[in-house]
Amino acid sequence: MSLALAPLDVSVEVEANLPCRKFDPDLWFSDSPTELELAKSLCGDCPLRVECLAGAVERAEPWGVWGGEIFERGAVVPRKRPRGRPRKEDLARDEALRVEAEARLAASGLSGSRNAVRLAA
Repeated sequence: MSLALAPLDVSVEVEANLPCRKFDPDLWFSDSPTELELAKSLCGDCPLRVECLAGAVERAEPWGVWGGEIFERGAVVPRKRPRGRPRKEDLARDEALRVEAEARLAASGLSGSRNAVRLAA
């Protein structure tokens, strides 16, 4: 009599290596711009980064860090601004970061697709 073995559950092994599973999940939904930048950097080596970003774009996630990008009101934003009026140099940096975010999305194959990402101004 032979015993049938259940297939190896690879998802358990993959999930153990996901930064959003290893660190405090609140980091990805923080109000602090510094913590959101940390979450973005942790996504850099994630094996599911592209899939995570594509899913967030498709669902139009209202907020949080998904696939290494910050979402706010369903749009990708280059960085989270602190409360108050932004400084002029911050506006220039935001524009440069917006261009960089568009380039990263294009490199991931998500720009110009059926579910094109709307970047916040």
